[in-house]
Amino acid sequence: MSGRTSTRILVVGAGPCGLAVGAAARLAGVECILVDKGPVVSSIERYPIGMTFFSTAEHLEVAGVPFVVSQDKPTRSEALKYYRRVTTHFGLDVRQYERVESVERSNGAFRVGTRRAARRRTYEADAVVVATGYFDTPNLLGVEGEELPKVAHYFRDPHLYFEQDLLVVGGGNSAVEAALRTFRAGARVTLVHLFEEFDRGVKPWVLPDIANRVEVGDIAVHWKHRVERIEPTRVLLRDLDGGSDRWLANDFVLAMTGFHPDPGLLRGLGVSMHPETGIPAHDPETMETDVPGVFIAGVLAAGFDANRIFIQNGREHGAKIVERFVGARGETPRR
Repeated sequence: MSGRTSTRILVVGAGPCGLAVGAAARLAGVECILVDKGPVVSSIERYPIGMTFFSTAEHLEVAGVPFVVSQDKPTRSEALKYYRRVTTHFGLDVRQYERVESVERSNGAFRVGTRRAARRRTYEADAVVVATGYFDTPNLLGVEGEELPKVAHYFRDPHLYFEQDLLVVGGGNSAVEAALRTFRAGARVTLVHLFEEFDRGVKPWVLPDIANRVEVGDIAVHWKHRVERIEPTRVLLRDLDGGSDRWLANDFVLAMTGFHPDPGLLRGLGVSMHPETGIPAHDPETMETDVPGVFIAGVLAAGFDANRIFIQNGREHGAKIVERFVGARGETPRR
């Protein structure tokens, strides 16, 4: 099956920043379709069950829709509910579980090919916004055995590790919180980190908790070590100070090593990338890249340093993009 649909703006990615583009387009009276290979805000859906955000609710709001929560900071469940409400409030046209397979530029317009199961679709758009985030591309360890089913780069539910030997790789927020939650769910937890202390960005109210668990021996830590090899029942750690390698009994590995954006779609469209920072060439005032009609929204604009852009500043990209889109065509946005 196949079909062809025309729209003014096509957004690749229906995360919070993609939804912000759609909301801005709706407010300006500009036709817009969002396409995502997963559900709405799929990155948040993959957050750990029961997670609480670092940011307060007002920093996660999109297009003026109030985000009311029961506590000081929203939970994963509350955020999912909120972004569903944003989608329905603006009547956004979101095509979920539809993967973008190709984007071609011709005569100043774009043709986007997508697929959902056996159904293929072609969209013709005046502009394309890439808002794919970075949560789909984890930073791999690059070691033998990383492909084993026991290895995960996403932490979902501590219950899975009850009475299991678990190795958590990393020393940032994700690693620390995974270690604490799995320990409290009954896992035998060991942390391994490249450096000699936890990362400076670990939440200040979490750091004393993990420090205490390490001090009393509830959670073992191997500082200045890295994973050298993963086998079905054990892992090999290498001492970066030149000491002896050591094998640990192991059932599961959680590699909390972060993520990075995938620039493949932008490169395919001819967008230039800074070789050192990974930042796509773009005007920060309009979010338009050096390929006319191609825009970026969200964390893609941060390149390799994903910690520069969060929802609270990435949500501002939507209004900039739509303002540039209508202004470049001499149109007057509807208010």
